[in-house]
Amino acid sequence: MSTTSPLSTTIAFIGGGNMASAIIGGLLRQGVTADRIEVVEPFEAARAALQSQFGITARAEASDALARAQLVVWAVKPQTFKDAAAAAAPHTADALHLSVAAGIPTASIAQWLGSERIVRAMPNTPALIGQGITGLFARPAVDAAGKELVETVVASTGKHLWVEQEEQLDAVTALSGSGPAYVFLFLEAMTQAGVDMGLGAHQSYQLAVATFQGASELAARSSEPVDVLRQRVTSKGGTTHAAISHMQQAGVPEQFIAAMRAAEHRAKELAQEFGK
Repeated sequence: MSTTSPLSTTIAFIGGGNMASAIIGGLLRQGVTADRIEVVEPFEAARAALQSQFGITARAEASDALARAQLVVWAVKPQTFKDAAAAAAPHTADALHLSVAAGIPTASIAQWLGSERIVRAMPNTPALIGQGITGLFARPAVDAAGKELVETVVASTGKHLWVEQEEQLDAVTALSGSGPAYVFLFLEAMTQAGVDMGLGAHQSYQLAVATFQGASELAARSSEPVDVLRQRVTSKGGTTHAAISHMQQAGVPEQFIAAMRAAEHRAKELAQEFGK
């Protein structure tokens, strides 16, 4: 067994919300036993949910029980990270740290924890069903074994990719981190259009969701560029051409790109607001 296998690693979670639950569920499915997972979660209802769903006993506050963890996953809200780090740091000096908190730069985390062994992750909500994708950045002090352990842990929630510069995580945030909401917005619009054209709401929703699923899978399996795939559906003078032309004339692609740049800008602002 690899020394970086989560099966032989004790993993602590600071924060027990949705993303932590997604990772915990994936780890348990991989064969990690509940006694190898520590959770610090201040809210009683969340602790009870973890106990009910996973059989894990979560603690209300950081304690020396964290000292046995080789990996600490930070799944806290950005505005609470600094205080949570102050409470946990005395117990986690020897651990590798994986942050899934949005917007907090690793330099701040390193300062708060007194450790350079930090990986920062940007997951997205399809991780809740094992279909997510996570952007990862590691500080230089994280060795190959540490990266391998992180990869194995996040694999329980879907795919992953590494970026070489931490600033690129702002683009990951804008593209895939916030991306599910863009898809949901289009699904809303497509469903409403179907209703307006005489279909039932459930029929419209089924058609819209299946179209996104099928088109995404076709793009994933195809060796051709996505613009070629689009052109193949768009016969000149046909129905698709009418729709695509309308969107292009309305500036939809440009506005969509501008919207993603707004998300990137907000990601940078979050780092300034909460990373001090």
